[in-house]
Amino acid sequence: MFKLSISFLIAFSFLSCNNSEEKKEKKKETVQIGQNYSAPQTTLAQSIEKGKDIYANFCMQCHLPTGKGVPNNFPPLAGSNWLTEKRTESIHAVKYGQRGEIEVNGVTYNGIMTPMGLSNEEVADVLNYVMNSWGNTQEKMVTKEEVSTVEK
Repeated sequence: MFKLSISFLIAFSFLSCNNSEEKKEKKKETVQIGQNYSAPQTTLAQSIEKGKDIYANFCMQCHLPTGKGVPNNFPPLAGSNWLTEKRTESIHAVKYGQRGEIEVNGVTYNGIMTPMGLSNEEVADVLNYVMNSWGNTQEKMVTKEEVSTVEK
């Protein structure tokens, strides 16, 4: 009986070690697969669609549904040279707000746009929307990584 118990323990030990080694191998495989995985990238069309909702919730009140703004108060986004010529400043304004004089399409505006508290991804999405609406077009998509590099 003693020999049978010892034999059983030895066999169980080998099986346990083997099982443990298999688990380690599977874990390594999982990590290796995980390391090669990259999250799907947002397309410009997806970003624009999300940006449209953000615009409706945060921007439309001042810049209007048409993006034309309010003369002498809120600058236009439609056909805006500010958006096309001042990309970093546009990102900064949406991310942190805007205060003081700016010139848009030859007209000077001197107002305050409060920060909206948007995430970097939301800033990118709403800018992709306005930069591709009302006659605006852009060649390069705004990304949350680009937004994250713009500091206060």
